[in-house]
Amino acid sequence: MTYPPQRAATSDLDFAVSSWIAEDPDPDTRRELSDLLSAHRDGDAAATAALADAFSGSLQFGTAGLRGRLGGGSNRMNRVVVIRAAAGLSAYLHQMLGDGFRVVIGYDARHRSASFARDTAAVVTGAGGHAILFDSHCPTPVLAFALRRLGADAGVMVTASHNPPQDNGYKVYLGGRAETGSGQGAQIVPPHDAGIAAEIAAVGPLSSVPMPDSGWETIGAEMVEQYVQRAVKAARTRAVAPLKIVLTPMHGVGGQICQQVLTRVGFDDVVVVPEQFDPDPDFPTVTFPNPEEPGALDLALARAREVGADLVIANDPDADRCSAAVPDEHARGGWRQLTGDEVGSLLGEQAAELAAFNGTGVLANSIVSSRLLRKIAQAHGLGHRITLTGFKWISRVPNLVFGYEEALGYCADPSAVRDKDGISASARLAVLASTLKQQGRTLDDLLDRLAREHGLYATSPLSVRVEDLSFITEAMERLRAGGAPATLAGSPVVDVFDLMDGAADGNGQRLPATNGLIFKTAADDRVVVRPSGTEPKLKCYCEVVMPVAVDEPVEVARRAAAKRLENIKADLRGVLGI
Repeated sequence: MTYPPQRAATSDLDFAVSSWIAEDPDPDTRRELSDLLSAHRDGDAAATAALADAFSGSLQFGTAGLRGRLGGGSNRMNRVVVIRAAAGLSAYLHQMLGDGFRVVIGYDARHRSASFARDTAAVVTGAGGHAILFDSHCPTPVLAFALRRLGADAGVMVTASHNPPQDNGYKVYLGGRAETGSGQGAQIVPPHDAGIAAEIAAVGPLSSVPMPDSGWETIGAEMVEQYVQRAVKAARTRAVAPLKIVLTPMHGVGGQICQQVLTRVGFDDVVVVPEQFDPDPDFPTVTFPNPEEPGALDLALARAREVGADLVIANDPDADRCSAAVPDEHARGGWRQLTGDEVGSLLGEQAAELAAFNGTGVLANSIVSSRLLRKIAQAHGLGHRITLTGFKWISRVPNLVFGYEEALGYCADPSAVRDKDGISASARLAVLASTLKQQGRTLDDLLDRLAREHGLYATSPLSVRVEDLSFITEAMERLRAGGAPATLAGSPVVDVFDLMDGAADGNGQRLPATNGLIFKTAADDRVVVRPSGTEPKLKCYCEVVMPVAVDEPVEVARRAAAKRLENIKADLRGVLGI
């Protein structure tokens, strides 16, 4: 929003807030801002600081769409920001396609998601488009599936995925006539993000945006059923040995659908975590509704010990991610949560074996994920690509049969869902565990086999959550300006690569520049440092590679690798000053 110049009788902040309140259609955010404005005028420093932050800039629309804290103001997620985003997207699509462009809209169970989705449907309809709105909340992969199934030109998913409860977000996909080729149905990438952002900036007063009360189509159970059928088919086979599975959707929207898919694949002993099974936007049992976070799986693991489970599966709140835990006599409490790279390697081996029958296909993973998937692809005679972080890049790799990133995201059925899909990944992993059980083996046994064949690739993240984003900027500047570590875990750093220069993708092409650094050591250990694209975090992705002696248990190498990873993280903490 562009505000007129400062008026003599009021401050810039007063005028910005008053102007916002005047056009805000939401009584809740109007009341919130009015109360803060009154307190600010009475000299309340906390209210002044809150307003200054809420209007410190505009929530930026980029390749991740929008994501931010709920509340009134230009730097928050609210109806004004969403209506402007929908109007900009509609203008962009209308410019490309004319009247009749088709947009399918889904939403999760977070606070305000349903309202934001309905506003989007109204704006699309008013702009001459055909809006197709889910009649209830749905997982992100169901929206991505519907986009391709319906041949829509764009998709909008209102979700903040695994962010804290006070956040919400807005993902945009392009398909149909708006995006062709291998990127059809994937999240937006440049130059579409900049084009849509420019149209958002050009939106005039909110009163100029037509928003009819009806005129859009609704979809629901029939599309969910089509997705379930496809996810069952993507599992490729039914369960061949029984498993007791503990399932948690982490208070999100994927629980019933994931349970239904698992049941139809043949797993009739799925035990849910009751405290976390129903959608709840406040996520009361977890600090952060992210299966990666320490403690997030505590209730699921307790349930697994109670019922004697074979496997724990967890989805994040919008069900686009999948985490797993397995029994492990060496682990505290008898259970071990698999890393995203371990699950990626397991599903990658499974996908490679299936694709090898056809002799064609490509495996892909993000540049921050383990290098093991390349070894797996090569062993099966398949292609491999690395991409920038994010499924907007992974899912558009040509001839993709499987793609993943270490943050628990897996694209197991790219022809149907061109995004990460925690539900189809859960079914694939359960089928793999069932097949191995029939053979008298476990998922850990398969990981051990891969370690013996290719070396043990062990990974562990170091994430620094910050209140002040300047810490991240300054840390990256220091690392680039000669502050890189000289050694990691006692091994000299022999290569420092700046991803702003663009990395090779494994196919002779250069990746787009991105803000990240890679450090490699003489021992072939690797660290990638980059700012998170969705959270206030600086992330360090650490990987060590260790040979496994023929006559030693893999667990010996695994313990040595864990120690080396901790040494690397200690060195990084010293360099970063944390």
